[in-house]
Amino acid sequence: MALNTNKNLKLYYSIKEVAQIFDVSESLLRYWETEFPQIKPKTLSNKVRQYTDKDIEQIRVIYNLVKVRGFKLAAARKMLSENKRGADKSAEVLSSLINVRDELKTLKKQLDGLV
Repeated sequence: MALNTNKNLKLYYSIKEVAQIFDVSESLLRYWETEFPQIKPKTLSNKVRQYTDKDIEQIRVIYNLVKVRGFKLAAARKMLSENKRGADKSAEVLSSLINVRDELKTLKKQLDGLV
């Protein structure tokens, strides 16, 4: 087995780290766990939640539906249950567009510096 040299590789993330990723409160994440059965973090004996990359991707899809696109929770649940693939694809496209926008902003700053 090859040694993984990626230092950023984490198996589990705390609720605080996940909340910071999405710029939401920890209580909102706990609430979403009750509303969306797709979010199932590992819970230790002392009630500490540990989120995996899969959990974070589920939260990313829900965040996209609720916070970005403005869906109500019931509509987001329905969208996830009826059109899971479409919701996932939509989140991927949004993420790609945000990355492209950030790269374009960086290029514009570099070009402005040349003038």
